[in-house]
Amino acid sequence: MPLVTLYTRPGCCLCDDAKLVIAEARRQAAFDYEELNIDTDPELRRLYNDKIPVITINGAKAFQYKVKLNDLLKKLA
Repeated sequence: MPLVTLYTRPGCCLCDDAKLVIAEARRQAAFDYEELNIDTDPELRRLYNDKIPVITINGAKAFQYKVKLNDLLKKLA
């Protein structure tokens, strides 16, 4: 099963939008999901500080800043 990871931080409105898209995708496709708060890990903060949200699928970067439901579902198929 694919693993979707959202790199996020509290107070990020684009991250909140991405979470809504991911939640809808979970109703239509099977995948594992994790959220990682970049502010809890100095290395993640270094990598993603000004680039969130970042969404990876099985460790490969799939989306940055914005994600559309149909695009996410296509990448998961």
